[in-house]
Formats: sequence, C-alpha cells, structure tokens
Amino acid sequence: MKKIYKFLAFDFGASSGRAMLGKFDGEKIVFEEKHRFSNDPVTVNGGMYWDVLRLFHEIKQGILKCANSGDKDIDCIGIDTWGVDYGFLDKNGKLLGNPHHYRDTRTDGMYEKAFSMVSKEEIFEKTGIAFNWFNTLYQLLSEKLSGDVCLENADKLLFMPDLFNYFLTGEKRCEYTIASTSQMLDSKNRTWAKDLLTKMGLPTDIYADMINPGQKVGILKEELAKELGVERVPVIAVASHDTASAVVSVPVEKGEDYIYISSGTWSLMGVELDSPMVTKEAMTHNFTNEGGAENKIRFLKNIMGLWLIQESRRQWDREGTLLSFDELESEARQAEPFASLIDPDRQEFQTPGNMPERIREFCRQTGQKVPQTKGEIIRAIAESLAFKYRHTIEGMEEVTGKKYGVINIVGGGIKDKMICAFTANATNRKVVTGPVEATAIGNVIMQGIAMGAIKDLYEGRKIVKKSFPTDEYIPTDAGSWDAAYGKWKEICGIK
Repeated sequence: MKKIYKFLAFDFGASSGRAMLGKFDGEKIVFEEKHRFSNDPVTVNGGMYWDVLRLFHEIKQGILKCANSGDKDIDCIGIDTWGVDYGFLDKNGKLLGNPHHYRDTRTDGMYEKAFSMVSKEEIFEKTGIAFNWFNTLYQLLSEKLSGDVCLENADKLLFMPDLFNYFLTGEKRCEYTIASTSQMLDSKNRTWAKDLLTKMGLPTDIYADMINPGQKVGILKEELAKELGVERVPVIAVASHDTASAVVSVPVEKGEDYIYISSGTWSLMGVELDSPMVTKEAMTHNFTNEGGAENKIRFLKNIMGLWLIQESRRQWDREGTLLSFDELESEARQAEPFASLIDPDRQEFQTPGNMPERIREFCRQTGQKVPQTKGEIIRAIAESLAFKYRHTIEGMEEVTGKKYGVINIVGGGIKDKMICAFTANATNRKVVTGPVEATAIGNVIMQGIAMGAIKDLYEGRKIVKKSFPTDEYIPTDAGSWDAAYGKWKEICGIK
C-alpha cells in the first residue's frame, strides 16, 4: 500500500495564521485546513509588538486539532512567517521581552544614523538587500542607540520562525531565507556580514548557526508530544520566509525564465537567479537579493500590495460600514477608469490609519479628481498597483537583460480577479494565477524534500502543477492602459 505522507504546515501572515495539513500520496497534494487564527499586534506604552506566546499557543492548538481529528500520525512540522522580526534569548534560553512589530515607529530616523556610519552603497554591495525602514539592521540599530536592555542582555537572536522552532524543539537554529531578509548577511558568502555589523556598533556573536531550507531543526520536545497527543516528529526548516515558501510553489518548468508576484498584504514581485545581483542599477531600482530554496536568489521588489485595500476596509469598518472584498470589487468595477491614481509605496500609505483620507489627500496635492466613494478608492488602488507592477517589470528587464512574457501570480491575492485582470492589461502580458495557498504549499514541498518523499524543487513544482488549478488572464485595451500609464508616471514623478 502506498504511503500517505502527512505534512503539517504553519503559515503566519501579518494579520492571520493557519495550520494546513498537506497529504501527499507520491503524485498529488491534498490540503485540509486544521486551524485558523488572527494575528493581532498589540500596542502598549508607545510600542507595537507581536503577541508571541499567544501565537505559540495557536501552534499547539493546530497540532492538537490534528491529533483529535484522526491525523495524529503527522510525519513532520514546518513553520514559515513574515521576515525581519525577531526575539532575543538570554543565556538561559529565556525570552527577553516581546518581539517588536516591523511597523513600530522606533526605526524612524535610523536611515540617517546608519548611513553616517556606513554608506548606502557599501551596505547594498555587501548585503544585496533593498532599503526598507523595517529591516532588522535598522531595528537593531534603534535598540543599540536607545540602550535597550534586551539587546544588552541577549545571548541569541532568533527570527520569528526560528523562535517558534526553538519553542517546539529546544534547538537554536537560524534558517537562511529568513536571515537573508535582515540586511545583515553577506549575500555572496551567505554568512553574517560581521564587518558591517562591527562598523555599526552592533553585536556579532548573538546569531544562531545557519541552516538551509529542507534541513531538520530538531525533534518535537517530549513534553509537547505528550501534551498534544502526537509522536516526537521532526521539525523541518522549510523556506521559512513566507515569500520564499510561496516562490517554491510557482508551477514553472526547470530553465524557464519567469516573473512572479506573491500577492497578499505585500506584493513581492521578482525573478529567480543563481547568484545575487548587486549592481548600481539594482540599487537604483531598490531591488533586493533574498535567499531562496536550493541556493536560489529571489531578486525582487517589495510593493505595498493589498495592505492598502485591507487598511481602507478597516477604516470603513470603524466608521460602521463593513463590506466584503467582493462587494468592494463590484463597486470598483462601476467606478470611472483612471480618474485617480496613486503611488502605492508612498511613505504616508505605509502605516495604519485612515487610508481612504490619505489617498484623497494625495489626489488633492497632485491635482487629480478626489475619490469619494468606496468604489473610487478601491479602483484607484487596483489600477495603481497594476501600473506599479508594470514599472517593476520594466526595471527587472533592464537590470537582468531578459524579457518576461508571462507573469505568475500566487497567493491569496489571486482571489481579487479585478487586480489580476488589470495586471494583464497594464503590463500587456499574459497572467497565470495559482495556486492560492502558495505559501503553505511551498512549506509542504520543502518538508517533502527533507523527508525524501520529493526529489527536489523542480519535482515539487511538477507536483504543484498536477495538484492545483490555475487561471489565465489575457490583456485587453492596451492603448488605454498605455496612455494611463504615462499619466501615472507623471503623477508619481517617475521619468
């Protein structure tokens, strides 16, 4: 009888998490959601934090629900999360404080402090990582300059998935793809950039030993196995940055040049390379070289994706009107095309608050029609995102010297069919969407590789292709979109 593998994937996003059980029969993967939970940051005393102990409680609930629903015979566990954030352990292995949320304002002004110590060019040449205010490098610099006692007493720094793996196994390991988001790795040697850290006065000895995707972190602690009713199964270091896991699931063939968008709260748009690209042109475009599975480099750009829609919806909820995403999309389709356009990555759109009013204010300042209805706001966001994707592709093609004819979009954002269609129209390229559960699928693929059930990354992608449906969007009305793209560039100050 053919063995059915059971891989338990925990996928943490910026606003929710879930436990997904992937069953693999050697040919196809079938998914079952075992547990879903919100991931709510906590603001207290002027700081913004992750509720890390509650999140670990939710991990235990996910394992327990497997055990209580006939799936106690899981083969292994893998965890992926967002990047850059971390927790400190003291010399006794105890957690020091609550991990900060990457949207905390403590990194305000850190660019200037950092660049006074090490030039922007040197940082990029060493790390290959794009400049984002929330990168671990600037978080640590903020703690150093403020005299934070957690940093002073830290024996180990563990990124979020590494921290959860430590809680499960007692093993302190640092997975490569998540570490690569920090802007603290030497991108060519794939080791800690200790010379850079020294120049910035940051510690060089608190980082755990590096582990690659597809390696075993450790074994589930005995007391947890007893508490949760499962065996002491392996805990696997998957491609534990959520985008790295999502890219694993893109259903493309070996040797195929492709461009992807991992679409969710953020839109991560890029290509896979064999080695980092740290040219002046790459830095000018603010492209980043993050780690991927099987020694690949994810050469990409962070774009402020569905966050703008999510935060607008939260504002309308606070005002007493909560509409579904489908209802908002329906209203947006009725709104006038190209009436109001924005730059999704403007600083004023990056933090929580009254997003619709911020969009209106941007339109006032740029002399455009000021959107009033919900549909007009959503359409402005959707069209502007599509134009941002086009601008990013043009930059990718300029820097890599390649042409990309098809865009593969994976992740929860593909449920927004309007944005997928707009992306095809704005870029004048075919868009292929799917799978929707991209991150959890990539997580499971890497567990399968670790357990010897799947040969390698490309066999995993063939399995994805067999297991999950895709949709296609063909571009239409290219002339109107080309004209509007010129208008968008002018509004955003792009030459």
